[in-house]
Amino acid sequence: MTDAVAEGQAAVARDLLRRAERVVVLTGAGISTESGIPDYRGPNGVWTKDPDAEKLSDIRYFISDARIRAKAWQRRLEMASWDIEPNDGHRALVHLERSGRLSLLVTQNVDGLHQRAGSSPDRIVEVHGTVHESICLDCGDRGPMAPVLERVREGDTDPACDVCGGMLKSATISFGQALVEDDVRRAQDASEACDLFIAIGTSLQVYPVAYLPEIALRSGADLVIVNAEPTPYDGLAAAVLRGRIGDVLPPLVSAVS
Repeated sequence: MTDAVAEGQAAVARDLLRRAERVVVLTGAGISTESGIPDYRGPNGVWTKDPDAEKLSDIRYFISDARIRAKAWQRRLEMASWDIEPNDGHRALVHLERSGRLSLLVTQNVDGLHQRAGSSPDRIVEVHGTVHESICLDCGDRGPMAPVLERVREGDTDPACDVCGGMLKSATISFGQALVEDDVRRAQDASEACDLFIAIGTSLQVYPVAYLPEIALRSGADLVIVNAEPTPYDGLAAAVLRGRIGDVLPPLVSAVS
């Protein structure tokens, strides 16, 4: 994409955002990789480098294999020590919310960086859950992650639920687990009602979330894509913006100042 084409696409996106009243944003791994969190499927992704690591995110292996559970908990413990902060992309979406245009922020990420940046929790749907809470697979009890990780740190390799003694895991959606129906419905309803859908840092290949832009387009909304790599929806988008999200998003959102 030449500089002239890129600027033309950015101008279209800015104009759409100025005129929009009901914006839905979908974020994927690309916005968090700029904060230092590795993605999973990219060229340098966790699963690309170590295919066995994918088992740690598969509920079937987690339930059936205590060794996998121990590895998964150790990985959560390691992740908790990472010095991760929101980046300019996250902060730009806070600005968008404060402009009054943001209807809903749907994220495929589980890191909680949108909340840390200042986005309102009641405007966020975390369709793949969160690493900041634990949940019991038996009784459904849910609580903060920190006390569970402290138990792992002290040598409990497979912590059990304090309420019923059942199996604990992070409150993330693993392979083989269904998404939370209410979260999916809320994301779909907002996509159907929006006049602008912005997909940021997502490959738009993981379903059912990848249907959200299609729902928005069918309802008459415009689509803007901000992503380093091509997506299946590029040909349907009113504007496609390439580059680092932390560089591309702030000037785009500044259009609503």
